Amino acid sequence: MIVLTAHGTRDPAGAEVIAELAGRVRARGAEVAVAYADVREPDVTTVLNGLAGRSGSADPVVVPAFLAAGYHVRTDIPQQVAASALPRAPVAEAFGPAPELIDVLVDRVRQAGYRPGDAVVLAAAGSSDPRALDEVSTAARMLSARLRAPVRIGYAATADPDVAAAVAEARHSGRRVLVASWLLAPGLFQRRLEATGADAVSAPLGAHPAVADLVVRRCAETPDTRAEPAGWDRTVRLAV
Repeated sequence: MIVLTAHGTRDPAGAEVIAELAGRVRARGAEVAVAYADVREPDVTTVLNGLAGRSGSADPVVVPAFLAAGYHVRTDIPQQVAASALPRAPVAEAFGPAPELIDVLVDRVRQAGYRPGDAVVLAAAGSSDPRALDEVSTAARMLSARLRAPVRIGYAATADPDVAAAVAEARHSGRRVLVASWLLAPGLFQRRLEATGADAVSAPLGAHPAVADLVVRRCAETPDTRAEPAGWDRTVRLAV
């Protein structure tokens, strides 16, 4: 059983993307329940409580659908797991800059009308955690290698440079500016990207089949922590 855990958004289109992604994962033969780390319900605690003692289902694995492992992945989700009736449910590695997602990102950029010579800004959600920002930098380097072109970084919130400032700086080159959305689903942050005045903005990664493949892979790669000895602190381990 996969507990697919997204950030959460008040935009119904964002929730629809997560529901579609869950459907694609189910089509690959997995049981899936959807949870949210913030903004929307149900949270991880509620979903795991509902699965506790349920017969006929595989033990749950929480898969964070996050493009970088910031506060929600390192703190909120482990705390919600620890507060549940299944406090040792394993938590998979967040999506991060997985190769599957870079493939999807390149597809979305090309669908947005990318032309060789365009100035490209990779736009991410942002985080106060430098480790999460490092993952965004890795994604930018991977995209740059695929496009064989420089890629700037901009953030929709929390970190600098602001995406609008990154677009304005890219304008100084005199080239078209394309914003590559390093977001999973539509919502407030995607609208911020679209308001930057860039010549083109790619769609979020969305419920692409390759994203569903990554969910299944993250689940399969996750060690089972349920048999850890008494006194083991899973929250500390997951925060490392």
